[in-house]
Amino acid sequence: MPVTLILGGARSGKSCRAEAFALSLNNNPIYVATAPLIDNDHEWMERIECHQNQRAPHWLLIEEELDLVTVLQKYAVPENSVLVDCLTLWLSNLIFTGKDISREVASLCALLPTLSGHVILVANEVGMGLVPEHPESRIFRDAQGRLNQQLAALADRVEFVAAGLPICLKGDKT
Repeated sequence: MPVTLILGGARSGKSCRAEAFALSLNNNPIYVATAPLIDNDHEWMERIECHQNQRAPHWLLIEEELDLVTVLQKYAVPENSVLVDCLTLWLSNLIFTGKDISREVASLCALLPTLSGHVILVANEVGMGLVPEHPESRIFRDAQGRLNQQLAALADRVEFVAAGLPICLKGDKT
């Protein structure tokens, strides 16, 4: 079970880095998109379309906003590399749908070491700025920070991407 966690800020290049890394592992890349489809939000739909257009057509796309455990159980097998983009949206989806965040995160963290395929996880680093003004935003920021810490502890490789440049925080420096 190799797990790679790629962190960075908004528009830092983390998704491009994750895609390139997944392709370097094998020819059966699977992209798990967690972005919700939002009716009447044209800018959001353009963002999703841009992400889709930048990927080569041989990627298998799975859109799953909430149940990552089931998707990973099915697809994270030795012949695949599975890219989950992104855990920040997944966490936000859990919060907005009233799911038990602690239970969902614990299930994901318990599953990852048992998988036989390579999993690449993308998440935003949201704790480097000001303390959010609203309580809901602070709850989200804190939950994201805890999730990132838990995943970094169990990941084989952790990278931080800034301005499109990856910085290896954990694992092989090559």
